[in-house]
Amino acid sequence: MKNFLLAGLLLGCTAGEALCQQSDTVATLAQRTFQEAATVTKKQQRLWGINLYGPMLLVNPATRELYANMPDSSGHLQKQGDIYVGKLPAKINTANTATQWEGRNWAMIELPLPTDRDERVNLIAHELFHRSQPTLHFRLTNPANNHLDKKDGRIFLKLELAALQQAIAATSPAARQEHLLHAMTFRHCRYALYPGADTTENALEMNEGIAEFTGMMICNRDKAAAIKHFDKNLYNFLHYNATFVRSFAYQTIPMYGYMLSQLKPGWNRQLNSDSKLTPFLVQAFRLSIPADVKTAAATYAREYNGDAITLEETAREKKIQEQIAAYTKLFITQPHTELRFEKMNISFNPSNIIPIDDYGTVYPTMRISDTWGILTVTEGALLSAKWDKVNIGLPATFTDQLITGQGWKLELSKGYSLEKDAAGNFALKKQ
Repeated sequence: MKNFLLAGLLLGCTAGEALCQQSDTVATLAQRTFQEAATVTKKQQRLWGINLYGPMLLVNPATRELYANMPDSSGHLQKQGDIYVGKLPAKINTANTATQWEGRNWAMIELPLPTDRDERVNLIAHELFHRSQPTLHFRLTNPANNHLDKKDGRIFLKLELAALQQAIAATSPAARQEHLLHAMTFRHCRYALYPGADTTENALEMNEGIAEFTGMMICNRDKAAAIKHFDKNLYNFLHYNATFVRSFAYQTIPMYGYMLSQLKPGWNRQLNSDSKLTPFLVQAFRLSIPADVKTAAATYAREYNGDAITLEETAREKKIQEQIAAYTKLFITQPHTELRFEKMNISFNPSNIIPIDDYGTVYPTMRISDTWGILTVTEGALLSAKWDKVNIGLPATFTDQLITGQGWKLELSKGYSLEKDAAGNFALKKQ
């Protein structure tokens, strides 16, 4: 959901090559995409016991042109052959997500799409699952896991992922079982270090993790292709994600789920919104977690370059603390601009965020639409922990309803303005 498609999965295309194919029109390729999605979801409907296919929007984020497989309720979209075309209103943010718009619950996917068939199907099936979550009785939750931006949280997540990678590639059941035990021990050690982490991690894994597992399984890759997929995804995750706070579940549950599907096909149909994945997986894989997880984790870490991971994360921690100090000054202690939400809609990139304890999270890029207007951020903004406001730097220019500052622009709706208080802070004023 949100802008959860990592940069490594997107292919560089110009706007005129929207789907990376110059010989066909975008509309023709959109129609093929819808047909492909309908075919694969029907073929794999045993995964959830229902056909996940439903309303889809393919959106060019640069032009906001969209292509749909179904009409909307108000006639906003125009029929063109077997599909529907139109333009997404400015107030609606573009993202890979499920969205309610014009009488339907849509799976929205940003263009360009991956040219690789499996990556394309994986992405589309992920978002179709999100669209179907209410039908499957799954709540759509997306909590931050700020402990995964801490040194030890990152260390034990990296170790867990390294063990999972070895488990996927294992050539014997015994070797796979050993690596799975190590992976779950690292996870339990992380939970011991950060009380409450089991709850917040489970919530995100039940949302984004299960969605990504769904995408993986609907692709129906063979073992060699699955190993290649997991290796590539994990490499991109570790090398191109500045933070793991909102993106870790894209790695963990697809790997656990893929391996469990080989032992117990259909295991996922036992889940609901109240399921606890960690104890479920421990029981399903018949793992015996050591009583002293910290000691066991320290021993197991030697098999997965634990010392090198620790050195890397120690150096990162120092840099992050310097960034946090700078952002705290910019958005909290010195004069700044505060925008309180009224009816907020937001899209952002979850791979490069920086949590600031108690205050919220800094998002280097985001787009927020609200009754007061549209805020576009390119160089950082602080979203409060309660998601009730956003802090940005001071304004530099005022032109009618357009206000700009360092790395942001605010397009105000009529009836709103920014007002400066005695302390030098700016806030919204409704006229």
